[in-house]
Amino acid sequence: MTEKLKWYGALAAATALTACAVPAAAQITGRASVIDGDTLEIQGQRIRLWGIDAPESRQTCTRSVETYRCGQVAANRLDQHIASRPVVCVQVDIDRYRRVVARCSVGRADLGSWLVREGLAVRYPEYAGLSYVVEETAARRARRGVWSGPFDLPWEWRRDRRR
Repeated sequence: MTEKLKWYGALAAATALTACAVPAAAQITGRASVIDGDTLEIQGQRIRLWGIDAPESRQTCTRSVETYRCGQVAANRLDQHIASRPVVCVQVDIDRYRRVVARCSVGRADLGSWLVREGLAVRYPEYAGLSYVVEETAARRARRGVWSGPFDLPWEWRRDRRR
């Protein structure tokens, strides 16, 4: 019996050491440059906002009968919203382009949530799960941003351009 206790004790100690060895989520903080509606750069590090997809810079959308560059609008509004305030990003993943994927905030406000609520980006269901559903539903109902008229979902717009 004492042999079993020693083995369980060693297993518990190894588990505790492994848990301590797991690095905490990387945090990147600083003044952000807006690259596009869902990408920032902080201290030379490209950061893709987690769980959302904004229209591409060259992408157009329609509002009433007017066509406008919705990707450019998203980037400009994000830049105005940040307004040189410090941005805090907590890394969630690394994408296939080797960018950090992170949840970022200004003050206590999640930037992904704000972009989706304003209709400047859409929830990326493949990655976000149920996150941002409330914000996207509110933007749709209010016909805010891209929801004010017909538009291609950003991932569909990119796919169509690759053909």
